[in-house]
This record gives sequence, C-alpha cells and structure tokens, in this order.
Amino acid sequence: MMQVRKASDRGVAEHGWLSSRHTFSFASYMDRAQMGFSDLRVINEDRVAPGQGFGKHPHRDMEIFSYVLEGALAHSDSMGTGSVIKPGDVQLMSAGSGVTHSEFNGSDDEGVHFLQIWIAPAKAGGEPVYQQRHFAEADKRGQLRLIISPDGRDGSLRIQQDASVYAGLFDADESATLTLDDNRHAYVHVARGSIELNGVKLEAGDGVRLRNPRTLQLGNGGNAEVLVFDLRPQELPQMP
Repeated sequence: MMQVRKASDRGVAEHGWLSSRHTFSFASYMDRAQMGFSDLRVINEDRVAPGQGFGKHPHRDMEIFSYVLEGALAHSDSMGTGSVIKPGDVQLMSAGSGVTHSEFNGSDDEGVHFLQIWIAPAKAGGEPVYQQRHFAEADKRGQLRLIISPDGRDGSLRIQQDASVYAGLFDADESATLTLDDNRHAYVHVARGSIELNGVKLEAGDGVRLRNPRTLQLGNGGNAEVLVFDLRPQELPQMP
C-alpha cells in the first residue's frame, strides 16, 4: 500500500530566523494522524537565517541525524564534539541516556537549509555517540547509497535501531531499484526536485508511506535528491 503526503500538507512554523516544515507532529504542530511511521518520528525541513540557530538543549533516547542541502550547519555538544556539516555530510547523534547540543548556521552571510530526522532507538539508555561522514555526489548519482544502517556496513553510519537509510540523486534517465526484504515498511522523502516512485510523480517535500513493498523504483528525476528509509513493520498506536 502506498500513501502519499504532499509537501503542502505538512505543518508550518515561521519564527523569523527559522522557517520549518514538519512532516510529522512536532512542537506546536499536532496532527494525530501524523505521529510518525514505524520508528521514524520526525522529518523537519529547516531553513535558518545567517548567524542564527538552536541554542543548547537536551535530548535522550533518540537517534537524530542531520542532512544538509545548502549552506553549513555548526554543531557543538556535551560530548565535546565541534563540527561543521555541509552538503554531502551526514551527521548521526545517538542521544542515549542524555546529551545536550546546539546547532547554528555556520555562516553570517548565507542561509542554511537542512533536514533534521529522528528515529526511535531499539532500547533506552546507553552512552551518547556522535558520528559524521561525507558521502560523495558520485556515490549517490543515479543510485541509492546506504548512509545509515544497524551494522554500519559499506561505510554507513551505525544506528541503534533496525532501520536503514539510503540517499540518491536522480536526473533525466537516471534510475534505481531497491528490493526490500519481506514484511518491511518503507518511507520515501523527496528532499528536492521531482521524481517518480513506482510510476507516481512526486515533488520536493512530498513523502510516501509504503507498507510491505517488495520493490521501490525511482526514476524520471528532475534534479531530485531523495532519502529512502527501510523500516520495521511497526505501527504506532492510534491517538484518541
């Protein structure tokens, strides 16, 4: 089963320095039909003004990763990590038993455009862990590159959950097919551009829930950048 959620249906938050679109319920945006999908809890598309950002704040028991589309995102945390995340970089922070961090636009002149994504961990607690790696454009061009996995295979970042994430870039006749194991769920998020998924046209910001798909076919892209999540067949409880 394939369920499309259009970009225009997402939650909106405008704070002057921050323009955000929420795929799932987050902060003051609440939609009881959009509480997440499987272990995927948050996909926020954020645009942060030059020199602005999120001050130091805590997290625990969540796998949080940032995917920068434009600009530079400066990160600092209580583990002593200080880094700048740029397009092509993937940052994954396992909050574990607790961590504080801040994220700011790394430029005083240009905005930063990025996705912040949360996935629930398999178990609570544990030591916080920070990981970051650059994935070259050539590795994603016309294919799906594994960037996050439970076992860190193929140079991907290791997540504390039975979930895998792929990133791909598609234009014109470039295409890719992903075959999933039986009894899995998938979520596809179009980060930019346009693309067809199993023959259905999608635009930037669109997301698709797929329950028990066998094959995902991506193609006919128009400057498309896509994230694909391979997830457990876990259904969230219905909200009253």
